[in-house]
Amino acid sequence: QFYSDLSILDKSGQEVDRQTIHVNKPLRYRGVTLYQANWDVAAVKFTLNQSPVLQLPVTKLQARSNGSQVWGTWIPTKPDLSAGVTLITPDLQGTFLIYDEKGQLLASVRTNGSTEVNGVTLTIKDVVGSTGLQIKADPGIPSVYTGFGLLMLGVIMSYVSHSQVWALQVGDTLYIGGKTNRAKVAFESEIVQILESLPKQDLSFAT
Repeated sequence: QFYSDLSILDKSGQEVDRQTIHVNKPLRYRGVTLYQANWDVAAVKFTLNQSPVLQLPVTKLQARSNGSQVWGTWIPTKPDLSAGVTLITPDLQGTFLIYDEKGQLLASVRTNGSTEVNGVTLTIKDVVGSTGLQIKADPGIPSVYTGFGLLMLGVIMSYVSHSQVWALQVGDTLYIGGKTNRAKVAFESEIVQILESLPKQDLSFAT
């Protein structure tokens, strides 16, 4: 499991959020999501005899027969670059394999381990890792959720029964009209019952 420690800064450079993420735990901030997409080996640090700590980038090499990935670099052991060794590492765990120019394995060392190659002492100090981040931002998500909410509201409203009744008096005649979206027969019967309970008048009813 590999982790990345991320900080989010505002325009003035102040840290507004910080989180350690991994593959299944992204960082979310104001609609932007940062995922840890992958990891890689970037470089190796080493010394030759009593030299300062040197750093060389590594290259991802072709997968081995078992399908695993390795990284490697060439370390010169002479100032004129006439001789050197190949350094191979399979991961970030600190294991290094050292090969000569003929491809013969010379030594296997761990971080801070040393070995003699071509008359010099090679000490592996550290391996430098890197991580790949994927940034996802979709400003249309609020609109999608809003539209979905309105759609669900419309579906719910379609199941709600509502009725309308109109009354119009022309002279001595009262016209009654009504409209409903459900149970039209029951609605008509209900209106008829209401009209029959009224004082006898010249009534006309339409639905």
